[in-house]
Amino acid sequence: MKLIGLILQIFFALQQTNAQLPTVTKGSIVRHTQFASAYVPPRNVDVWLPPNYSPATKYAVLYMSDGQMLYDTATTWNHQAWNMAEAVMELQATYPIKNVIIVGVWNGGSDRHREYFPQAVYELLTKAEQDTITTQLISKGRTTTAFKPNSNNYLKFMVTELKPFIDKTYSTLPNAANTYIMGSSMGGLIAMYAICQYPKVFGGAACMSTHWPGIFQTTHNPIPNAMLLYLQRHLPNPKNHKLYFDCGDQTLDSLYPPIQHRVDAVMQAKAFTHNNWLTNYVVGANHSEKAWASRVHIPLLFLLKLNKI
Repeated sequence: MKLIGLILQIFFALQQTNAQLPTVTKGSIVRHTQFASAYVPPRNVDVWLPPNYSPATKYAVLYMSDGQMLYDTATTWNHQAWNMAEAVMELQATYPIKNVIIVGVWNGGSDRHREYFPQAVYELLTKAEQDTITTQLISKGRTTTAFKPNSNNYLKFMVTELKPFIDKTYSTLPNAANTYIMGSSMGGLIAMYAICQYPKVFGGAACMSTHWPGIFQTTHNPIPNAMLLYLQRHLPNPKNHKLYFDCGDQTLDSLYPPIQHRVDAVMQAKAFTHNNWLTNYVVGANHSEKAWASRVHIPLLFLLKLNKI
């Protein structure tokens, strides 16, 4: 099994090294190929810089998961993309928002589920419940061995290796009030986990189509209850943090609304209000980059609008 994992990592690394650079109609992409880490396997990091980017200007930073899916339909596996460059520029032409650069962090391929699954949530489960999760994920091809999250190490990579590099290389505003994280599905989970684990690093998180079940069913699934318990214990201070959630009601997103309503109750109990929290239920929306691209302007505006958090 270890040999298979090594072969998959080598194959994924070769794919990344040879991957085509995304094309954007606004701004430019700088690729940091196979960014090395002491905590997780290397991966590409694609940084979007707005038109007329200047070292004389300071920029907020938005870190995004699944970085290979963000910019260009010609370079993605399913020919869908978030079109993030265009989304930011269209929003900036209409509303007063912060100047921002986007750091698209490629996922770890076969390691994606392990890296994005909140580790502290998994550790709240019994051994029998953990074994059930392994069985479910093997059946869906998300793992070939006993499942064990690696999200703590993934966040160490983000916070102690990648962020210092970005702040050194680009003209950024490095404080939490100008550092955000966004993702969808499992990427929504890691965005939630990041702001809870590192509230002094991230001031806002956008969690789109958050994959609260962790696996691919809600019946006989202990994960949502563990997620809620984790949030009750670890949500950041609403006075200086913003949280955005959303979900559709079609395809995989159809699993999310009942759990999201329970999350909303926790948010209210923890004194989050419309000033620092938004949950958006999108009727008719499915689980796809096309769906996220169609509404990404909502969390972008929520996080980046020019007023105090």
